Order: sequence, then C-alpha cells, then structure tokens
Amino acid sequence: MLKTLLIPSYVHMLKALSEWLGRADEAAAESDASGDAVLAARLAPDMFPLSTQIRFTCMQALEGVSRMRGKAFPPAIATLLSEGREAGEQPGTIAGARARIAETLAALEQDAARDFVYDPQMPIAHELPNGMIFDLTAEQYARDWALPQFYFHLNTAYAILRANGVALGKADYVTHMLPLMRSETMPGG
Repeated sequence: MLKTLLIPSYVHMLKALSEWLGRADEAAAESDASGDAVLAARLAPDMFPLSTQIRFTCMQALEGVSRMRGKAFPPAIATLLSEGREAGEQPGTIAGARARIAETLAALEQDAARDFVYDPQMPIAHELPNGMIFDLTAEQYARDWALPQFYFHLNTAYAILRANGVALGKADYVTHMLPLMRSETMPGG
C-alpha cells in the first residue's frame, strides 16, 4: 500500500500543488502584484492560511510514509510543523513553498526506492498533540487518517488559491491522469 497507493498519490498531488503555486505567481506577475501575498490568505478566519496548508500537506506525506515504515520521523516533519504553526506571522514566499514541496518529493522518491515489507496489520498508535491516541492497523491508518489528512490540507490549499482568483480547474487537479486518456477521446481533438 505504501509504494502502490500512498507514495504515488502524494507525489502526483504535490507536483500539482507546486504547479498551482506557479500559476498563482504568474497571475500575480501579470497584474504587477506579489504572488507571495496569497500565502497569507485563508478560507475562514479560524482556519490556517495557505502557507500553513502547503507545509501541512508536505508534513502529512512525510509522516504517513514514516509511520507506515515504522521509522522515526525525519527532522523535516518538525521543521514543517513549526513553520506551519508560525505561517500566519511568517508566510514566506511562493519560491520557498515550492522548495519545501520539492524537498518533500525528493524524500518520497527516496522512500519509494527502498525495500519495504508491508504488513497491513502492523499496529500504529497515532497520538495527536492534544494527547488523544488512536490504535490503528497500518491499513486503517493509511485509509482513515494518512490519505484524508493529506487531502484535507491539499484541497484547502486549492480552495484558497481559487478563492483568490488563481485560474485553476479540474484538469489542474488531475494532470497526472492526462497521459492515461485515450487520445481519440481528447476534447477538441
């Protein structure tokens, strides 16, 4: 499941997120604005800003892989968590956010190349910062926590970008699917 579901899903969608940020930067440049300003945008006052959503998307991918491998968290997780929590005051830059995504992609590609024996029944005790603990199997963790948390932050980032005028559509969300499309069914072609 790690190499066939989690890592490929993370890689496809993190690449898409990086492209969305590139589009935000391009759109801002066309209007003589700073693309970095969108990093402070939120969907609602009590939600984290875009900069946090990006960092937490990366963090969720790294955390998911580490837990599924039964390994200690890499230092990047603590860095992303700290930066994400402080992003309201220090949102950073689009270039910096894209660099974090690139670092996460590199780590995921290294993990994909490593040998790993997947045990769907491997126990995972998942503790939240508030002290609550969930006792899950690896399969439950991947299905019920790792993927939903990753996609929550990813989709929130997409929604913030759209709400702030970045021209994104469904095709931008599923660009990894385009090579699988039958050429004769391509719209307009």
